[in-house]
Amino acid sequence: MRAPLIMLVLPLALIALSACGGGGGRGLDTSVSGPVKVGNPYKVRGRWYYPKDDRDYRETGMASWYGPNFKGRPTANGERFDPSGLSAAHKTLPLPSFVRVENLNNGREVTVRVNDRGPFAENRIIDLSRRAAQLLDMEGAGLARVRVTRVYPSDEEKRALAALAPEPPQRVEGGAGDLYVQVAALSEAARARAMAAGLGRFGPAAVYEIPGGIQRVRLGPFLTMAEAETVLANVRRAGYTEARVVRDATS
Repeated sequence: MRAPLIMLVLPLALIALSACGGGGGRGLDTSVSGPVKVGNPYKVRGRWYYPKDDRDYRETGMASWYGPNFKGRPTANGERFDPSGLSAAHKTLPLPSFVRVENLNNGREVTVRVNDRGPFAENRIIDLSRRAAQLLDMEGAGLARVRVTRVYPSDEEKRALAALAPEPPQRVEGGAGDLYVQVAALSEAARARAMAAGLGRFGPAAVYEIPGGIQRVRLGPFLTMAEAETVLANVRRAGYTEARVVRDATS
């Protein structure tokens, strides 16, 4: 697994971590605001990293996700890693900061809170929590090619992300991952795609075309009704008052 981080210039919480090919552990995102730290330069495996406040950060590369054995470990900014949180590790972005991660293999997007350092494996640009990996449909593969863009969510959007983080213990009947929030049904494909792109801050959004040329704009899938209803409430507050919960991608 991870080799210890060796430079004393690192924050105490980060020194306490162990580093594996995937990156650092991450904590549950329950805070809406708080101090943001760029951080000092640090060295891992003979290489120096220089944190910076890159306001227009955008990068394409490989993403990985964290295993369950890191649950509860401290993150670089002193939080505790929860695999059900929507969080991530990045080598240089401020802690905390927010990024939108798009899986280029399937178009799914998720917004996560960066609160740790890593990954330190070659050719990986971000390390995600397990829940974020599930929403991007990359849990099974372990790796995915992604586009990472820094974003600046409002306080309301941050609260929505915090509400999404804990995964409820019980799943709905009828199978996991068959619940969606349908936001609209449109006749124009371009308009549907644009709407789906704007909904990415609430979760993975996609367009489903049905016979007759109707384009259904949906968020999901979600594992539980509680999770779907949380997203539904956030979407309606954003002005999509006709949004509703539906089961599976064809109903």
